[in-house]
Amino acid sequence: MRDGNRVTLLRDASENYPAWLNAIGSARQTIDFEMYIIHEDAQGQLFADALLRKAAEGVRVRLLYDWMGGFHKTSARFWNRLRAGGIDVRCYNSPRFDRPLGWISRDHRKTITVDSSIAFVTGLCVGRMWAGDPSRGIDPWRDTGIDIRGPAVADVEAAFGEAWAAAGGPLPDTPRRGTPAAAGDVPLRVVATMPNTAGLFRVDQLVAAMARTTLWLTDAYYAGTAAYVQALRAAARDGVDVRLLVPGASDIPLIRPLSRAGYRPLLEAGIRVFEWNGSMIHAKTAVADGRWARVGSTNLNLASWLGNRELDVIVEHEPFAREMEDMYLHDLGNATEVVLQRNRVRVPGAPSRRHGPATSGGGSGGRVAAGAMRVGNTVAAAVTNTRVLESVEANIPLIGGAIFALIAAIAFKYPRGVAYPIGGFLAWLAVALLYRGLQLSRHRKTERDTPDRNGDHNTSPVPAANETHVRRADGIAGRDSTIDSAGLGIRDRAKE
Repeated sequence: MRDGNRVTLLRDASENYPAWLNAIGSARQTIDFEMYIIHEDAQGQLFADALLRKAAEGVRVRLLYDWMGGFHKTSARFWNRLRAGGIDVRCYNSPRFDRPLGWISRDHRKTITVDSSIAFVTGLCVGRMWAGDPSRGIDPWRDTGIDIRGPAVADVEAAFGEAWAAAGGPLPDTPRRGTPAAAGDVPLRVVATMPNTAGLFRVDQLVAAMARTTLWLTDAYYAGTAAYVQALRAAARDGVDVRLLVPGASDIPLIRPLSRAGYRPLLEAGIRVFEWNGSMIHAKTAVADGRWARVGSTNLNLASWLGNRELDVIVEHEPFAREMEDMYLHDLGNATEVVLQRNRVRVPGAPSRRHGPATSGGGSGGRVAAGAMRVGNTVAAAVTNTRVLESVEANIPLIGGAIFALIAAIAFKYPRGVAYPIGGFLAWLAVALLYRGLQLSRHRKTERDTPDRNGDHNTSPVPAANETHVRRADGIAGRDSTIDSAGLGIRDRAKE
C-alpha cells in the first residue's frame, strides 16, 4: 500500500492522449514508455514525433513494445526511425528457435512514466481506433486510464525496470532520486503481474468473495474460468449487486460467442450482464462497495491472469470509487442488458446492427489464446465429465467433435500429411529443449567454478534448493500479509 497519492480518472483517448502528450512535453530527464501496441498510423506518428523531440532535447527515452502486439501493425522502418532519433527501443519476447511456445507470454502492460514523478496506467494502446473518426461517423473505443502523482509512481517505474530487463539487459545504475513526495491523500497498490504468478486472479477472486453490496465489472475480452464464475455466482446469491459490462461487438470475432457461452451461469445466479452498444469497449475495470476500484490492463481471462505481464492499480478511496461508479452507470446508458427468456439468453431491444469496431486493435494472439483455453476447458469437460455443461455451450463440443473427426479422416486418408507436421514440431521441441539444457548446464558449471565472496568455490548444488524454498515461503507470507491488510475486512470477517 502506498499512501499520499493523487489519482485522476481519465476516460477515453480524448482525455488520456492529451494528458500523455502534455506529460511527455514537460519531461526533463526520463520517459519510460511501455505499450503493448503502437499502431503505425496518425496517432502512432503523433506520439513518435513527441518522443523524438524530447530525445533530441537530451531526455533519456526508453520504449518497450510487445512483438505480437506490433505484428503487422508497425513496420521495422517505424522502430528504426525512433532508434535513429536517440530513443532506446526494445521488443518483448520476439520468436526464438529455442523457445517454440515462448510467444504465448506477452507484455500486455500499458504504462508511461515521466521524470519519476508522473505515471499513467491504462487499458489504452496507441492507435486511431481509440481516437475514432468523427468525420466518418466512427466512434472512438471506450477505454479507461488513470494519472498518478506521488509515492506510487516509484512502483510503476520499478515494474517497467523489471519488464525492460526481461527484454534485454537491466536498466543502467543511476543515482536514485528516492520515492516521490506525497501529492494527495489516495492510498493505492500497483499490481505488476508476471507469467504464471496468477497474482491478480487471486485478487479478483478475493474481491468477489469479500464484496458486501456491489461489484461492477467492465471487461473487453471476458472468458471467466469456472473458479471465477463460481465466485461471482456465490457473491450474487449472497445479495451482492454483481454486474458485468462487455462489448456487443468485438474486434476479435471469436470472442463474442465465447463470452456469450458463459452468460447463462451468470444470469441464472442473478448477475446482470450488459453489452456495450458502441464501436468497442476496451476498458478493464472493477469497482466494489463504493470504496475499492481497479484500473489497468488485465482482462478477465486466463491469458491475462496466467500468461502475460500485466499492470493494474488498486485504489482504496471512497471518492475515487464513487467516481468510478458514476462512470459505470453512465456507460450502462449506452448498453443493452442481456436476459434469460424462455430458457434462452437474449438481448432484448438491441439494435439490429451494432456498430462494429473501427478496426482491429490488434494483439489478437492473447485473446485467441484465452478463447482456445475456454474451448479446451469445455471440450475437456465434455470428454471427462468433470463438470456439468450448460446447454448454451452445446456448439463448442459440436464444433470440437467436427474438427477432430476431420483430423481423424485426414489422418486415415493421408497419414503422412499428419505425421510429418507432428514429427517436425516434436523434433523442434526436442532440439530446443536440448539446447536450453546445455545452456543451463554450462551456466551451472560456470557458477560452480566461480569463487564466491569469501574466495571459496561453490561446489554444492544443494543449498540452491533450500534457498528457493526459503524465498518462496517468504513470498507467500508477503502476499498473505498484503491480502490481510487490503482493507477488505478479511480478518474481521473470519472472526465473524
